Amino acid sequence: MPDQFVSETTAKDMAYATYNRSLQLSVPGTPVVGIGFTGTLVSAVPKRGDHRCHVCARMRDHIWEYQFTFTKGLRNREKEDFVASQILIKALASSSCVNIDIPIDIQGTEKLMETQTHLDEASQIRELIEGRICMLPYTYGAGFASDDNSRRVILSGSFNPLHEGHLKLMDTACSMIGGVPIFEISVVNADKPPLSFDEIKSRAAQFEAAGKTVIFTSQPYFFKKAELFPNSTFVVGADTAVRLVNPKYYDGSHSRMLEVLHGMQNLGCDFLVAGRMVDGHYLTFVDLNIPDDLEMLFKAIPAEAFRVDISSTEIRGRQAAGSA
Repeated sequence: MPDQFVSETTAKDMAYATYNRSLQLSVPGTPVVGIGFTGTLVSAVPKRGDHRCHVCARMRDHIWEYQFTFTKGLRNREKEDFVASQILIKALASSSCVNIDIPIDIQGTEKLMETQTHLDEASQIRELIEGRICMLPYTYGAGFASDDNSRRVILSGSFNPLHEGHLKLMDTACSMIGGVPIFEISVVNADKPPLSFDEIKSRAAQFEAAGKTVIFTSQPYFFKKAELFPNSTFVVGADTAVRLVNPKYYDGSHSRMLEVLHGMQNLGCDFLVAGRMVDGHYLTFVDLNIPDDLEMLFKAIPAEAFRVDISSTEIRGRQAAGSA
């Protein structure tokens, strides 16, 4: 609970919440803005404190903040509402880069306080790692049509490095089900330190060179990714799929496993499974022990459609050997 509901902090928290929700609902690359407004205005019961309002607008690289204190007794509720609405529209116009003059009915000694903060890339990455923002998209290439109904096809990984197998796997998945292709990297890992700024920049540069979209998140677990990306298909290797249906990874609880995977299903998500070479054996969809009531959640990519027996680990090993 905030110390004060009508405050700069509350308006900013609301702006961040709406910004994050906008990111979840939008097609990658679509500019979004989150707006937060809080105020205390004329009411039937007279207020002892000031009549005031706070507005915050959050875009990817800018924050706009407005504070206004009304002269008490000068306006009725309708007129204070009108001024507050003018300030809200001004914040929306400024954050949307709409160059229009929004007149504000300022009287006497009243003053509209306006602050603009630029967020550089390092600040954006820090906010992602801290959990202030839920994702950080890097959209390269031609972009996507703004279709809110487009299904996302998501390939998650570390992509260290991104290689031809990843690109071919994504192409195959999209050819099977259509949708918007998205590569996803979690900057935090349950067993490792968060990715550094330089590591994130280096990973992103690979996708820029390939002309592909990558989204960095702070969610290493698929059930959390599903909350960020509802109505999505997650493309996974058979080795990952084996872990997804193994109660061992749910504290040994079969019921917890079903609860998590059914939760993903209820969010409109499913999995597309590709074969994967594991310890000299080519693991495929048929090797999975999928519970009957989860069969609709998984679909196979046929080996004739995709098979690449190479991994980022092997590539890093070759690179290390070559530089030795």
